[in-house]
Amino acid sequence: MTAPPDAVLRTWLEQMILIRLAEDKVMEIYMQGLVPGTVHLCQGQEAASVGAIGALTGDDWLLCTYRGHHHALARGMDLEAFFAEIMGRDSGACRGMGGSSYVVDASLGMIGSPAIIGAGIPVATGAGMTARLRGEDRIAMCFFGDGACNIGAFHEALNMAQLWRSQVVFCIENNQYGEYTPFRDSTALPPEAPIAHRAAAYGMAHAVVDGQDVIAVHDMVAQARARAVAGDGPTLIEAQTYRYRGHSRTDPGAYRPPGELDAWKERDPIGILASGIGADGDLEALRERLQQEVDEAADRAAEGPWPTLDQARDYVFAD
Repeated sequence: MTAPPDAVLRTWLEQMILIRLAEDKVMEIYMQGLVPGTVHLCQGQEAASVGAIGALTGDDWLLCTYRGHHHALARGMDLEAFFAEIMGRDSGACRGMGGSSYVVDASLGMIGSPAIIGAGIPVATGAGMTARLRGEDRIAMCFFGDGACNIGAFHEALNMAQLWRSQVVFCIENNQYGEYTPFRDSTALPPEAPIAHRAAAYGMAHAVVDGQDVIAVHDMVAQARARAVAGDGPTLIEAQTYRYRGHSRTDPGAYRPPGELDAWKERDPIGILASGIGADGDLEALRERLQQEVDEAADRAAEGPWPTLDQARDYVFAD
């Protein structure tokens, strides 16, 4: 693969910093009582979303999970609409009806973020089949966690996707934990065996990539996308990454072994890219500028109107 231009790499760096700061802001406004429900944050996983989505076209479809803030922002969601949705405001991306777990925008090709574990995998398989049957140069990209690889729909959908040559790319964001359980404790694989090897049972192409390296993720997804639209079938990619925070707001992550978090932070995705393009000296200025954008967007979102009960009914009952 040809190395991306410096301007593209710089854009990816800014996207990852923006996502990191936005997630920190989500936690801040949650503690202020401005967020209904709980939140599932992704600090540490920025390279997986930015790299993968950077390999897509504007026509490609995207399915993510309840831990999907980074996917929405990497796809280009308006920052104020992002915060407004999380705060349940009418100015949100889903008119405040989705909240933190369902931050999507159909105009960006985001066709869902199911909170049910693995529910997006068969949906993505069907979307990829739509593209193939129509003869379109587009794919469906589906993100899910390591925990979703143990449910029935994962195996059923992968078998169907390979059988039908669906134009889909599956991406496991293996952040090492399914909720509070290390994935090795719930997956009967040898310690050295990646989850992605399960795709071999269905004759599907599969690969493992360093999920902390945005360029490596981009290259792998770009190859998988090309394979899918060429009619050569789907690919299962395992991006090995790490979430710095617990599973959700109420989880302090005390189950992690001492030193594990610090070891992963030594390979922080933002630091890896910044060092790779010689931008270490620019990080402070970038953070200051992007922090201002995040703060201002969140402040504007907090002033947005609340949706009405009648509006809520409109999204539940058909006319």
